[in-house]
Amino acid sequence: MGTGLCPERDFKVECGGFSERPVYSLKYVPDTSLLVTSGPPDSSLQVWQVSAEDSDVIKSVSTIATESGTGQSWAKIATISARAPWVLHGSRLDRVQITEVESRKNVYTAGIQASRGSEELSSLAFLDCNLLLLCCATGRLCLADTRQPQGLVEAVPAPSAPCSEHWCMGTRHAAQGSEPSSQPVARLSSRGLLALTDLRKTSEFLALAKARVPSPGSGAEFLCVSWAPALEGYLAISGFDGTVHVYDTQSWDSSGEEAEPIFVHKGHIFGGAGGSRDLPLVTVHTWHLQKPRTLLSAASDGSLHVWDWVQPCGKCG
Repeated sequence: MGTGLCPERDFKVECGGFSERPVYSLKYVPDTSLLVTSGPPDSSLQVWQVSAEDSDVIKSVSTIATESGTGQSWAKIATISARAPWVLHGSRLDRVQITEVESRKNVYTAGIQASRGSEELSSLAFLDCNLLLLCCATGRLCLADTRQPQGLVEAVPAPSAPCSEHWCMGTRHAAQGSEPSSQPVARLSSRGLLALTDLRKTSEFLALAKARVPSPGSGAEFLCVSWAPALEGYLAISGFDGTVHVYDTQSWDSSGEEAEPIFVHKGHIFGGAGGSRDLPLVTVHTWHLQKPRTLLSAASDGSLHVWDWVQPCGKCG
């Protein structure tokens, strides 16, 4: 638990609900009381409403079915409310679309060449209300502009790595008034390789480093990399074991050498249920939007941690 945070004072269950299927991804729809979730066994989405103050129930309100959703892997999702409450979702490159959450109306479908359409997606994001960025499990990045009918454009090819390697990405929101593509994109592989890319200059890496992590379990389903929203150049990774690693990328180059984390959160390893032989796996983490050094992380044992990290004295200011 982070410094200055008190479970009884700062954290209490306000409301809850029950899902009849696994939840692998959950996104809040900005400026609404809605949540969108996805998970096995198919690529459909579930829409939930956080009830009014006089109720403590998060209730299921609708399902967004997808064409040929049966048999597809679970959908990766991102949300935005620039024009209307939208959800970007898909499990493969030829199954990417934007749906208006409340009406369930399809507002955009990304076109893709049939030869490339079977690639599995690992991550997707809104860069702004028009630009979409998609990351394939191979590490390839594709851009789409909802104003252009030609569909997806390859932005960055897959990094040179073994075919069995699985990749995910993390994006950072651009500052007010700057280009959406001006922020670096971080890609993380299942071997712990971290590649930083500027979408305006894709011919070379901004930086390349190897994280000190164990080999992940089968599937690397929960790999996660995220940029700190309020600290320039800092990112966190998880999904390899019961830890979350924080890195300062500002001194990285393109050598691909092993990088030393400036902080490792091990609370999920030591805070699990006593007597359990299986160590928990961190399934997701995220940064607090206002508190620069505060993160939240969840693990496979159902634990949720809110924690702060401290800069090592040798690297202070």
